[in-house]
Parts: sequence; structure tokens; C-alpha cells
Amino acid sequence: MPSDRLQRFGDRLALPLIAAPMFLVSGVELMAAACRNGVIGSFPTANCRGAEQLDEWLTEIETRLRRHEDETGHKAAPLCPNLIVHRSNARLEQDLAVLLRHGPEIVITSVGSPAPVLKPLHDAGTLVLADVASIRHAKRAVEAGADGLVLLTAGAGGQTGWLNPFAFVRAVRAFYDGVVVLAGGISDGRALHAADVLGCDLAYMGTKFIATRESMADDRYKRMLVESNADDILLTTAFTGLQTSMLRPSIVAAGLDPDDLPARGAIDIAEDIDVAARENRPKRWRDVWSAGHSASGVTDVLAVDDLVARTVAEYRQACAR
Repeated sequence: MPSDRLQRFGDRLALPLIAAPMFLVSGVELMAAACRNGVIGSFPTANCRGAEQLDEWLTEIETRLRRHEDETGHKAAPLCPNLIVHRSNARLEQDLAVLLRHGPEIVITSVGSPAPVLKPLHDAGTLVLADVASIRHAKRAVEAGADGLVLLTAGAGGQTGWLNPFAFVRAVRAFYDGVVVLAGGISDGRALHAADVLGCDLAYMGTKFIATRESMADDRYKRMLVESNADDILLTTAFTGLQTSMLRPSIVAAGLDPDDLPARGAIDIAEDIDVAARENRPKRWRDVWSAGHSASGVTDVLAVDDLVARTVAEYRQACAR
């Protein structure tokens, strides 16, 4: 560990794990804490108000990680921005330009084909992982030249897939030998080890990082996660136009009926994944929150240091068995 396909990162990874990119949750504090603890930190560039703030965030995180390296002598895990490549993302070119100036080691593309951004990112030496939710899209991303695939499986929080993780991973491994990341249902170190055995190089952990002290999530959101379990997760297209795993109690608290949500059309980045646009929505829509099936594993609100230490212990125990 890491796998042979990730040897470039040497001993910088305490776990084969990515702190998953989460809209309005992943920020500077969470990313810096994850990376210095040996977990790849990923955040959506859409969490920033614009390219200027994205540049500020990257500069601040890089500064903190350099300070960590100077103080400890140990290089942090990579930072991994998540770039939304959907055609309705008017910020794509600006965000890409900022990333190219900073030269991140890894970038994840989502909500579309990675093809438009692959050449400039590859020219900058960046590893590009593509979110995919079907075998067809996985094959397309491989043909386009992606360096790895993030398999969005049933049970992932936020934007999700519908395929069983066991079936999805094995189907992809039948034609692809590159980096594979499992997204969906990773709640502890034992599940992370299972992803190893299944044939994955890395896995996402998102929901448990929502309930950390460093996340940008509302304290009510964190408490709701502690009080919820997998039965409280609702799969719906009502909020973004994409299949999304949402917390049913937050829908109820917003005065909406989870069993009678309004229909809506396709995703519009400017409307659905834009910080300023979200703030202009009626409050009851802003306070509807996402989570994955791993909500059952959230039992308390921890510091990232403690969450990673616990997960490392669980992972090592599972590997030893």
C-alpha cells in the first residue's frame, strides 16, 4: 500500500483513501487536515465563489501543507481538486486555468466526459481520474485517455450511481488495468480493506468526513448524520436533476414531502452547483442535505485526526485478519 499503480506517492498515503469531494462541505480546513493525515483530499472547485477564491484556497492549502512538511519532515498526501466538466459549467475554463497554474498532482472530473480537459492537465503532469456511473461511461473515459476511474456505485452520497459495487468493479476490471476508485458505502477501515480485495486502488469516504469538526457542514447537518442511518437515505432527482442520495430527515425538516417531491429537468450547473445561486434559494431548499448509505457508520462528530487514526487502526486490523 499504495498499490503498484500509485507508487508515485510513495509512503505519503496513510490509507488508500480519498476524502470525497462534497458540495458546500469540503473546504480549506478539511482538505488541509485530510492531506496532512495521509488521506488524499478532494474538493469541488464549485465550492469557491469564483476563480479568484479558488486560487486563494489552493494557495492557503498549499501553504499549510508546506508548513506541515517543514515541521514534520513528512510530505502530505496529494490535494485533488474536483472539476465539473458539464457543458453548462460556465466557469470551466477559468477554474481549469487556475488549476494549471497550481499544478495539482491529481484532478477528478465529474458530470461529463474528461476529454476537454485531459490534454492541458496531462501536459501539466496531472493524473486525471474520471467519475463514471456506468460501464458504458467507464469505457468512454478510458478511450478518452483518463488515468483512472471513480466508480460511483449504489449508496454513494450526493451524486451517485445505481450499480452494485461488487458487479461494477469486477466488470470494469475485466477490461481496464488502470487506477480504480470505489465510491459508495465505505464507512470504516474494514470496508476499505474489502475494496482492496475487490480490486480497487483507492476508495472514497465522504459521509463520515461531513461529520468532522473541520468540515464546512452546518452543525445541524452533522447532528442529523449522527442520528440517522442508511434507512434515512432517499435516492431522488428532485434537487439537481441527477440521481442523488439525500437525507430524508432534512427533506422533512424543510417542510417537503419526501414521497411527493416535484419533478425537474436536467442539471444546470449555474442553478444547482453554484454557491451564490444556492444562497439565493428559499431557505428550505438550502437546508436539504445529502449523505450516503455509510450514514449508519457515523456515530459521533470527530476531528479529522481522530477519524483517520480510527480508520487506520480498523484497516490494519482487517488486513491482519
